Amino acid sequence: MRSHIPNVTFKTRVRNDALGGPNPFEWKDLSSDNIFKGRNVVVFSLPGAFTPTCSTSHLPRYEELYADFQAQGVDAVVCVSVNDAFVMFQWGKSQNAKNVFLLPDGNGEFTRKMGMLVDKNNLGFGQRSWRYSMYVENGEIKKMFIEPGFQDNCPTDPFEVSDADTMLNYLKGR
Repeated sequence: MRSHIPNVTFKTRVRNDALGGPNPFEWKDLSSDNIFKGRNVVVFSLPGAFTPTCSTSHLPRYEELYADFQAQGVDAVVCVSVNDAFVMFQWGKSQNAKNVFLLPDGNGEFTRKMGMLVDKNNLGFGQRSWRYSMYVENGEIKKMFIEPGFQDNCPTDPFEVSDADTMLNYLKGR
């Protein structure tokens, strides 16, 4: 397991009201340091936006418990998926996500460098992230919860330990 977050640049889209018009968004590069340096961050990664477990359980529960994470000293909760910025933005809108930062890893670079990129061709997904969560302090990974079956590239999508409640219980017990 890695001990530090890999150094990558994420391609994101952000709202810029100064642009006006029907498309007030612009590209913004965010580095790993922009997200993690000097901050306590909970990250959870999932196979894909708009997928059933991700949309009904994984993201909604982290969103619901956001204030509880803040009470444990967490500065940000970040959801990473190997999806492009447009997909992540639309998924966030459809989920009414206000607290969790949806971070697109469109090329899978972060996920690959984390060692969590898996082949999901059996589902027609191509290369995607394995489901996991981690607690990061100033870029240093303090704890990871990796779903079972990772080593075997399990063809199913287990959801047992990367959930919000498991992470929150860990933080409360530190």
